[in-house]
Amino acid sequence: METFAVEINNVQYSYDSNPFINNLNLSVKQNDRFGLFGPNGAGKTTIMSLMTGLLKPKAGAVTVFGKSVSADKRVKSILGFVPQDFSFYSELTPKENLQFFGAWYGLNKTEIKSRTEELLSVLGLSDVANKQVKLFSGGMKRRVNIAIGVIHKPQVLFLDEPTAGVDIQSRHAIVNYLKDINAKGTTLIYTSHHLKEAEELCQHIALIDEGKIIAHGEMKQLIESNNETTLEGLFLKLTGNAYRD
Repeated sequence: METFAVEINNVQYSYDSNPFINNLNLSVKQNDRFGLFGPNGAGKTTIMSLMTGLLKPKAGAVTVFGKSVSADKRVKSILGFVPQDFSFYSELTPKENLQFFGAWYGLNKTEIKSRTEELLSVLGLSDVANKQVKLFSGGMKRRVNIAIGVIHKPQVLFLDEPTAGVDIQSRHAIVNYLKDINAKGTTLIYTSHHLKEAEELCQHIALIDEGKIIAHGEMKQLIESNNETTLEGLFLKLTGNAYRD
């Protein structure tokens, strides 16, 4: 029997009493690399916020491994989030940032030391472990952002534009790292405007427009069944070519 990492059941959400999401249903299998895509304003950020518990649905339920993300406080400890905006203290070093966030997640001193050393090494930051993050390149800052998001070994990792503004070498290294932790058991839920990168990373996807799911399934099968050859082609076919705000 399949195990679902995240399930959205009949969820409704509105902004200022204006309905935006109505009876949304979506499931993400355990250990999947799942992509959530859509034009600007389509609802990606809202759905990600509902899945992480940052927003509470007006109706329906969001569960992580069967537990309510809004009602069960234990759920937050198994979630990780890598936001598009940098989420570290730029005056601190990578090592100091990881020590701070490790403690914030409730790791003990031994765990913090071990995970900090491991992540600095794996993400190519050991040589700059004691330099202020504000002096780093964009790619190095992205890697610090990711290290913070995974220091507590989350079972589900949410990623919002994790490679925005980085060079091709950093993007390649980050994607490979994400595939590696996925192979070790971390479910990935990812959104980005880099559709070529998404095509390399994701196994299953959902396309969102106007707060509704317009396509959902195995990525390669969706591309082929719509007579397209790329994710970008599928995206444009289903969401159109018009400008979006």
